[in-house]
Amino acid sequence: MELKNLITFTHVAELGSFTKAAELLGYSQSTISFQIKQLEDELGCLLFERINHTITLTERGHELVSYAHQILSLTDEFKENLTKEGALSGNIRIVTPDSVCDDMINARFINFHKKHPNIAICFTTGDSALMLNKLDHNEADVIITLDRRLYNKDYIIAKEEPLSMHFVASANSKFLGVKNLSIKDIITEPFVLTEYGQGYRRVFDRELAKRSLEITPVLEIGRTDIITSMLAESNMISFLPDFVTKDLVKSGALCYLDVCDINIEIWKQLIYHKNKWMSKSLKTFIDYIKEEF
Repeated sequence: MELKNLITFTHVAELGSFTKAAELLGYSQSTISFQIKQLEDELGCLLFERINHTITLTERGHELVSYAHQILSLTDEFKENLTKEGALSGNIRIVTPDSVCDDMINARFINFHKKHPNIAICFTTGDSALMLNKLDHNEADVIITLDRRLYNKDYIIAKEEPLSMHFVASANSKFLGVKNLSIKDIITEPFVLTEYGQGYRRVFDRELAKRSLEITPVLEIGRTDIITSMLAESNMISFLPDFVTKDLVKSGALCYLDVCDINIEIWKQLIYHKNKWMSKSLKTFIDYIKEEF
């Protein structure tokens, strides 16, 4: 059994397309088809069902995915152990919300780079739907979501935790120190929120809709650093996760509002696809993020 055929098989399985696998690997589509046919003939079973220009893994194909990942992972580990001083290298693609991307780059990337200078990280941002789509099409190696708690048999939840969320405003807000506020007490105030339909903003809007309430923000923007800066200098209010605001609240620039009648459950989840080929570099990166979670 040739490793190149197994590599081709895993890419076809991850991308769900012979054409996309050919583009990624730099082969012609006929070469991809030939390599898969070789593998099927050698194993004596059909690995993909081909119907109306779409392909899906057969039961045997699903079984082979697991074995192929183990074989390729061990091969990759052996190659990495042969390199000088066991130095890890590679490219890792991670997709996160804007606020998580800012936090990871500012507080964590430098430390990771010092430990593993030959691993290149590509950060991109997006909402949960985009992230999951990228996982399904092998356009992302790992994602971090800030959303409702997500479950799917195709995904591995490497780590998760509930997030504390607060309504937050300037330390000069007229609501500072006011106890037992209702959402109706603040809903007509000027709000600046993250973008509509994304992550915890979507969950927030749904919770308001259950109460027949709606907020029309004066500004929508994904950059939470800009939001917090604007809050500190205005009478605006926002709804943000505590990891974004806690230092500013501690310093006295912002304050949390005591809104007692709305409770929204948001989770931070570190996710990768169950069929993802786990290189030693990717495992190292995921382990690092889990420790920093």
